[in-house]
Amino acid sequence: MIIGIGTDLADIRRIEKTLERFGDRFVQRVFTPVEQARSDRRADRTASYARRWAAKEACSKALGTGLRMGVAWREMGVINLSSGQPTIALSGGAAQRLAAMAPAGLTPRIHVTMTDDPPYAQAFVVIEAI
Repeated sequence: MIIGIGTDLADIRRIEKTLERFGDRFVQRVFTPVEQARSDRRADRTASYARRWAAKEACSKALGTGLRMGVAWREMGVINLSSGQPTIALSGGAAQRLAAMAPAGLTPRIHVTMTDDPPYAQAFVVIEAI
């Protein structure tokens, strides 16, 4: 059963300008250490951060809260399963919100897809209860 859907489109140029202006302060405020390590080793560093930004925005929409009601940027971290498939690990208020959304006896699972076609990055998030 689908319990949440979210999407976001991010302008890579805007993320690039933000990285130039705020640098590490922006990265530390928004991205988890795992996301930072993965993005910083890529040739398309800015596009990688933009895809993850879009995924976090999409996830917050799928949670039905946006970035409020106790859900913060670093509580949503894009990770990869052993297969390489992306998903989002939640902590803190985001994890609490997900737990509250899931019907009794069902386990939530987050599906993520991310892409970019410069100058845009896009992500879709579907939260399923199984």
